[in-house]
Amino acid sequence: MVAVTEVGHRVADPAGQPARRRRRLVPALLVVGWLLGVGWRMWLSRHVPLPIAHTDEDSYLHTARALAGGPGGFSSENGPLRRVGYPLLISPAFLGERDFTDSYRLVQLINAAVNATVLPLAYLLLRRLVPVRPAVALAAATVAATLPATVFYAGVAMIDAVLAPLVLAWLLAVHHWVRRPGPLVAAGAGTLVGTFHLLHSRGLVIVGVHAGLVLLLFLRRRTGPAQVLAAVLPVLALALLNEAVIRLLGDRVYLLGDPPGSGTVRAVASGPGLLRVGAAVGTQLWYLVVITFGAAGVAWAGAVRLLLGRPAPAATTGHAPAVSPPPAAGPADGDGATRWTVGVALVTSVGVAAGASVILAGVTGKPLDAIYGRYVQMLAPFWLLLGVGMLVTATPRQRWRRAAVAVGLLLAGATLIAARLAWVASRGHELRYGGFGAPDLMALTGGWREFRPFTGAAVGIAGCLLLVAALRLPRWRLPVLAALVAVNLGTMQVITDRLVRPVVAATAPTPRASDLGVRPGDRVWASLGVQWVLRFNLSHQVTWADVRWFGDAPPADADVVFVRWAPGGPDDWDGTRYGFVRLGGNPQQHWAAWRRA
Repeated sequence: MVAVTEVGHRVADPAGQPARRRRRLVPALLVVGWLLGVGWRMWLSRHVPLPIAHTDEDSYLHTARALAGGPGGFSSENGPLRRVGYPLLISPAFLGERDFTDSYRLVQLINAAVNATVLPLAYLLLRRLVPVRPAVALAAATVAATLPATVFYAGVAMIDAVLAPLVLAWLLAVHHWVRRPGPLVAAGAGTLVGTFHLLHSRGLVIVGVHAGLVLLLFLRRRTGPAQVLAAVLPVLALALLNEAVIRLLGDRVYLLGDPPGSGTVRAVASGPGLLRVGAAVGTQLWYLVVITFGAAGVAWAGAVRLLLGRPAPAATTGHAPAVSPPPAAGPADGDGATRWTVGVALVTSVGVAAGASVILAGVTGKPLDAIYGRYVQMLAPFWLLLGVGMLVTATPRQRWRRAAVAVGLLLAGATLIAARLAWVASRGHELRYGGFGAPDLMALTGGWREFRPFTGAAVGIAGCLLLVAALRLPRWRLPVLAALVAVNLGTMQVITDRLVRPVVAATAPTPRASDLGVRPGDRVWASLGVQWVLRFNLSHQVTWADVRWFGDAPPADADVVFVRWAPGGPDDWDGTRYGFVRLGGNPQQHWAAWRRA
């Protein structure tokens, strides 16, 4: 539990370090760190010239291209859950006439610039929540900014690249709003919530939490009608903006996704269905504890005590003596703001995990996932920061109690996950397990082909015990946090080498369409006989038109077609029957380009 005095009073400056110099140094370090973060993310993405996360990337890229005035294309979204915020963000990459690879690099640069803001946002949020030293806050923020859960999607055209910094900005705004209420900060919080809604259907959970927060603050007389309006109107405005942009796009972007309906209801409207959803929720929350080195479990233990118990006397942080508690906290007291912020984050975490599990359970066309951590990854930086802060400011007894909770969560979660996997296998079924479900967990456990829950628990326990043992000693805090940064950097390199580069090699069509003479102005169609990932990536290279699909006979207006090339196979496409001449292609990848003679 974070004590009132821990939040309400800052630790004194160390002797010999002038405040003015520190005030200049920290912003400079944050700017340099942000620039280094952008450069590192671009370096990691250098091997990814084409989309690898289909069909989500294709949907966002087609919409962004249409918003920039170019041709549209398909989207795998459905009507009720359709969002245009991310395509709006990356649409400048498609202005002008560029090769697709150049536009894709600009998308990666936009992602990197936004994603790297986790560093300054994490520093500011940790300094607001708990009274840690600037150096410790900076080191912890660096750990959060380099978490693979934060960084991984920055290299592809996925909305997840921008959600982690948005979560931190929102929680920072919530803290500031509760601590110093006012219409301006209320409007800022509402704008961030509206941005969530504009970006992804996960924003529906955020909107619900925000509505509950506004109502509770109003009922407890912490805010007035003017602030309620300021907090709600931006959400409504951005929801209307989403609908307006969708109408503007018209049918240039056509939807292929099925709207959630009776399948979702049937998937959860039974005892077994609810158990499956509960198992998925528990797996996602367990995953958060593992990838934060146990810090999320520590944070949850402290959060429950903070929300349900009375503030305890402050603990000595190792740098400054404890002080007596101040009088009863008022509405704008820092501890009250911390309580509200932590409560909001806790409800959001459970809500996002539950919402994602319910939606995925309704997708009946594919097996259920053994783990799908993508939706909760955006919350990992916050829980890591709070866990570190609660370890640094806690008494020795509190540290070990919280660590015991984290260890218990890890072991219990691993046991239940292993039991679920065994139960499903005993019935002859298989849960889906893929690289985009939890790439950091794969790298940390070496589980590239199988889910290893007990190995994941061991990783989390080792990290948690190391943090508890080291953070109690001031001189060990920075080295331990630096070691975690090194682990994050190494994990991302392993993910790049073992997952990203093989996927790129398997899904990048060679040679390029332009090398075969496909040129602007050609009317291009693609056959359903071409493997779908290769078909999508070939279509992206046709930047001047929307490439539609056909079965066997080419459309009458087609100048160029991408078709299956399987020499000697019964499904090898013979274009001479239709008056086409083969330009070339790749028989190993089973595709070819043909031009009408």
